[in-house]
Order: sequence, then structure tokens, then C-alpha cells
Amino acid sequence: MRATQLSDRRVSAANLDPNTGTSASPRVASEGDVIPKGGGSYKLGSPYQVSGRWYVPREEPNYDATGVASWYGSDFHGRKTANGEIFDMNALTAAHPTLPIPSYAYVTNLDNNRTVLVRINDRGPYAHDRIIDLSRQTARAIGSEGKGLVNVRVRHAGRAPLNGDDHRERQHLAAQPWWRGQPELAAIDTRALWTPLQNLQSLPPPQPFATTSQPTASNGWSPLAHRANRSGLGAR
Repeated sequence: MRATQLSDRRVSAANLDPNTGTSASPRVASEGDVIPKGGGSYKLGSPYQVSGRWYVPREEPNYDATGVASWYGSDFHGRKTANGEIFDMNALTAAHPTLPIPSYAYVTNLDNNRTVLVRINDRGPYAHDRIIDLSRQTARAIGSEGKGLVNVRVRHAGRAPLNGDDHRERQHLAAQPWWRGQPELAAIDTRALWTPLQNLQSLPPPQPFATTSQPTASNGWSPLAHRANRSGLGAR
């Protein structure tokens, strides 16, 4: 998840990704721990460079793109995300290179038409022109965990709450006709749903983030770039 440059954290050269000069954030929770929700901040950020390519975070309320999705799991579970939350591979979350974080997005597996609502709370991916990196649970929900890579459609759906409340994501999943009875989804608990499914179009318009119009240095911060070298199967 979040990574730093040498100007931000003193680390040895052996711990840096050779392609980007960044290092992974330390693990702050283990697989057996209950991962707290929220705890981060709203972030857009300045344009930044990874492996020679510039990425320009910006507000894109009409973002609608198709491309390849990968997934990540245990290698990054319990580490800080780009906006300061803690990555939970068992939550319906994702990483995106440029959309505001945290925000909502619909992700559709174009092979089986399964659609989930995810919370984008991290930056990435940076390999092979992939457009989104899904948590293991999200990949499991749309049926791509075993494949690793899958063709998807991604649609921005508004700003997500800072407190990490995920009832909208779980309600959307519970309402899908393909969800019930799927053994690979048994770990997703939707029994505690307590409010009716909300129409995401009723969300208030997101407040703009300050950003620059031209690519500039990222002031001591860059995303977790060694994600770009992960295998196609995502997590191990």
C-alpha cells in the first residue's frame, strides 16, 4: 500500500523497489486481527510518477472505463493504504491510480456480468495497463480470484464516508441474484444489514480536492510501486 521515498523515511537501499525507489509500508495488523474500518483521510494528491509513467489524480464524476483488473491479498493485508486506512483483504475494496480516495465504484466482471460496489481506498495498480486492483474478497465476489486477471468495467459512484461504513457495499452485494448460494462468497457476512439499500445517485456531490494542473514531484510520497511487479495471480 502506501510507500515512501527516501526523503520521507530512512530506509536502506536493499528495501527499495529497483524500478521506483519506493518501499512498502510496514504491517500494522496481522491476518488474525480485526481490521478497523476508516481512519484515513480524503486524498486526491498531486500528479506522480511510477516507472517512468505519470499519473494525474483528479475528480472524474463521469469516469467509466474498461480494462484489466488484478487483485491483491495476504502480502498487503494489514498495511496502510495510500490514504492512511488499513488494507483488509476480506473487505470489498480496491485500488485505483487516479480516482479520489475514499470513493465508491461499481466493478463489473465482463465475463459473467457480476457487478459489485467497492470502496477505493488505495493507489495502484501500475503493471501492464491494468486499471484497478481488487481486494481478494472483491475478486472472489466477481468470480476472478482463480483467474487472477479479468476484463472489467469500472464506473465511479461518488465519495465514500471517512468512517469506513461498508453497509452500502454489502447491501449491494446481498441484492444481487447471483450472490445467494455461492460457496466462494460464504465468508462475506451480510446478516447484519439494517437499513434499506440506498440509491447512490442520492449521494451529495463530492467536494473538489486541490490539485495541480501539471505533473510535479510528489513531495516525498509515492504509491506502493512494487505492486507493479506482482504476479498475474495477485496474492499468494
